[in-house]
Amino acid sequence: MYTLYSMQRSGNSYKVRLALARLGIPYRQVEIDILQGESRTPEFLAKNPNGQIPLLEVAPGRYIAESNAILCYVAGGSTLAPADRIAHAEALQWMFFEQHSLEPNIGAAYFWLSLIKGGRELQQHALEDWLENGYRALGVMEMHLTDHRYFVAGHFTIADIALYAYTHLAEQCDFDLSRFPAVRSWLAHIAAEPGHVPMEWQPEPLEAAE
Repeated sequence: MYTLYSMQRSGNSYKVRLALARLGIPYRQVEIDILQGESRTPEFLAKNPNGQIPLLEVAPGRYIAESNAILCYVAGGSTLAPADRIAHAEALQWMFFEQHSLEPNIGAAYFWLSLIKGGRELQQHALEDWLENGYRALGVMEMHLTDHRYFVAGHFTIADIALYAYTHLAEQCDFDLSRFPAVRSWLAHIAAEPGHVPMEWQPEPLEAAE
């Protein structure tokens, strides 16, 4: 059984929980509070020297870090990971876009405005850039979703999971999604997907799962 080291209010961690729930894969969850430095302890750094979550233990002593790499691993062989070579590359394209254009802006705004007490004041100088660049990323998504129900292959994939995690939190950190009707429609489609779980959902305790 997998062990997932994650933080409940982390969008990157939520990606993995959402994929595992959709696939019906049981796992043991260990909560790591990065705000309390729990990802910087010697014990955790021995597992992931980069000191970040999520982290998935896939076999004793074998760990996969980086949320989108974990998505690729757990979804391998399922419909969530397109088998077609072009569609597979397109999924990766959107997942790279998410980490380069979406997460550094909407994700950063969410972290500082929603999770850190006094974060707005501490990062006021950065907020304008986050909003500008985050809106630009949302505009790219809006343009694509105007003609597509999903991002890749005409069905729900790990590309949708990667992009959904922080996009569905955007309105909690000053982004106005009323400007993006196609994005809002896509968010509703993803929330209605079979096996969908909200961010606050937690798996059953290990004992119950066994």
